[in-house]
Amino acid sequence: MVKGVHLTLLIGPGVPVPAPASVLDALESVQVTSGTDRAGFQLAFRAGKASPLVTTMLPAGYFDPIVTRVIVIVTVQGLPHVLMDGVVTRQEVAPSNEPGESTLTVTGEDLSVLMDLVEMPFMRYPAMPEVAQIYAILAKYAAFGIAPIAVPPVIPALRLPIEGYDTHTGTDLQYIRQHARRCGYVFYVEPGPAPATSIAYFGPDIRIPVPQPALNVNMDAHTNVESLSFSLDGTAKKIVVFTVLDPATRKVPIPIPVPNVSVLRPPLGARPTPPAKVEFAEGGGALEFPEAAKRALGMMFSASDAITGSGSLDVVRYGRPLRSRMLVGVRGAGLAYDGLYYVNSVTHNLKRGEYKQSFSLSRDGLISPTPAVPA
Repeated sequence: MVKGVHLTLLIGPGVPVPAPASVLDALESVQVTSGTDRAGFQLAFRAGKASPLVTTMLPAGYFDPIVTRVIVIVTVQGLPHVLMDGVVTRQEVAPSNEPGESTLTVTGEDLSVLMDLVEMPFMRYPAMPEVAQIYAILAKYAAFGIAPIAVPPVIPALRLPIEGYDTHTGTDLQYIRQHARRCGYVFYVEPGPAPATSIAYFGPDIRIPVPQPALNVNMDAHTNVESLSFSLDGTAKKIVVFTVLDPATRKVPIPIPVPNVSVLRPPLGARPTPPAKVEFAEGGGALEFPEAAKRALGMMFSASDAITGSGSLDVVRYGRPLRSRMLVGVRGAGLAYDGLYYVNSVTHNLKRGEYKQSFSLSRDGLISPTPAVPA
């Protein structure tokens, strides 16, 4: 690996253990992608016809999907970072007539894929609020080192058993994300902080106020990114009109405009992009007032951003891996686009002698409201 960067690969059926020397010697590249709701990885190996990966490990089930767990840890300047904790979902073998060109590619996803395998046969939750249902569902995954963190909705919608109850259909992941969409929440499984442990987070998309080191562009010797560009989509913002019936007579429709502004995210732009579209939500009139209020508030929590950015960087020059679902500063892009951004997704690309990242950013408006960006 690169000087100052050390890769640790834990892999194995059931319990991941340090990869043997034959696996590490054959490893050509590692790619880890972390997004807003799910993460994935891909390992590429050299696999000649005499390689132990082909002659022994593949027939023995070393890379079998679902049962093989993979943990990727990268240590940069002495600090370990757990990039991935997941399971293999696919393997591909590409034999070649050219010496040294045969490859084995192993692809997988984070541990949330385990929650998307078994469909539940109408599990019922009488008199249970959403947060209790989430904890009950996630409890079965504690054996994989997953610790749940669930934030109750701002407006609970608890019904008496004689009025009805929630019914769990589909997989655990589908049911949890269905609740998350109704509340305007997010759900994802974050690896770490220790190996073989993860955090399953169900709650609002709160953007951590402590930013990562700034991304510097067009700053001569202080530049630490290879490329960075921004775009503003004037049609990204919209106002949704949510229609409910008055709680007294249940006959008079009341249109409620829901602004495209999140009350839980710090304003990252001093000049927000105005909404350009108006949409009318369906189904509000059939909901009880608490459930309708929860849906409307959820629309505000999931407000979209009009400004997006994308780029790439060398981790050695940047000094640490850039992490998704956190804030980062930008300097050198000009008055309109300097400031803090939310990191939507990050792709780690590791090869021998190279560790680079590509990333995507977003925020809600132009011109930073903060006088300076932390370095």
